[in-house]
Amino acid sequence: MAKIHPSSSSSLCSPLISSKREVFTIWMKSLVLNGYGCTVYDSQGLVVYRMDNYDCKSSHEVFFMDTAGNTLFKILKKKLGVFGQWRGYRSGDGLKEEEEEKKPWFTARKAFRVLKRSGGSWGITAMVGSGRDDHACFKIDASNDNKGYKIRNFAGELLAEVKRKETASGVVLGEDVLNLIIEPNSDQLLIMGLVVVCGLTSHSM
Repeated sequence: MAKIHPSSSSSLCSPLISSKREVFTIWMKSLVLNGYGCTVYDSQGLVVYRMDNYDCKSSHEVFFMDTAGNTLFKILKKKLGVFGQWRGYRSGDGLKEEEEEKKPWFTARKAFRVLKRSGGSWGITAMVGSGRDDHACFKIDASNDNKGYKIRNFAGELLAEVKRKETASGVVLGEDVLNLIIEPNSDQLLIMGLVVVCGLTSHSM
């Protein structure tokens, strides 16, 4: 399994990639009393990541951390156009804050689409760095029924899927408990960033 507890600034900059499919549980609750955010558990039930939003839901600035409280990345919302743009910035890259914000790790925008059968859906397009090739561009598709969404690259390859968590007996848990399934050889930290953007966009964290 890929390392999920970075211990140095250099590891914070490196993608967390596993050769196996990984399954995480996302609880859309903060561990901080009266806070907002989410808590991420691995397949063994251990807390591996957390996002705390001390202000309000869908804040314009949030921080994603490991269990020790080290910030792995932050996400800022910028007012550009009707829906704005989310920008992710990795920590530990040695950049000063003003320089960091000039070079986002990824950018993401929300887009709406109308479907004949389901009545509607929403999606997100994201680009890493310059976004000039398929491996740096991503699409997130979700329906309005909040049953989950899938993350793909622009070549159509499935990278991750988020859906309601079920017990071994098939009982579907509450809307605030989700399964995150990440396919092999995917950048887990980037996927986590896109999942956070989805939560902020849908006002669920």
